[in-house]
Amino acid sequence: MSGQGNTRLMENRPGAVPEGTRVVVVKTEWNSGIVDELEKGCLMALKEHGIAVPECITVPGAVEIPFIIRSYWETVKYRDDRPSAFIALGCVVKGDTPHFDYVCSMVSEGVMRLNLEMAVPTVFGVLTVLDTEQAMQRLGGTHGHKGVEAALTAVSLIQTLNGFRKR
Repeated sequence: MSGQGNTRLMENRPGAVPEGTRVVVVKTEWNSGIVDELEKGCLMALKEHGIAVPECITVPGAVEIPFIIRSYWETVKYRDDRPSAFIALGCVVKGDTPHFDYVCSMVSEGVMRLNLEMAVPTVFGVLTVLDTEQAMQRLGGTHGHKGVEAALTAVSLIQTLNGFRKR
């Protein structure tokens, strides 16, 4: 069970984020009130780390996130201004049918594949919750703010990868 979030996320990370670092946020339309709050926290944390204006793309649902990220990457991967990371934001709330299980499986496996196949990380910021109360607890409540954590994870991964490149 999740605790208060990863309070050590930014400890002992090598250096600052390079100037001009780009992060692309891909978010869903479903559960927009929750996802918009995830996005607000995410954008705030990115700005605090020198990533002022990340690009935000909205997709219909969580299943579409990996496809759009992969399509975007294939379009820009050879450009100088390509993103250093992607952040996937969404919220899937369990209903009365197995649809929840299928959607959660597809989006999590899709993001995992992106991380194994692409040269830049994709951070999984998709809430998979039983009800809206659990989602609210992850927007600054008892489980921290998952949008902020997704941004900090991206920053941490960018810093770590840049550390590898300096060796």
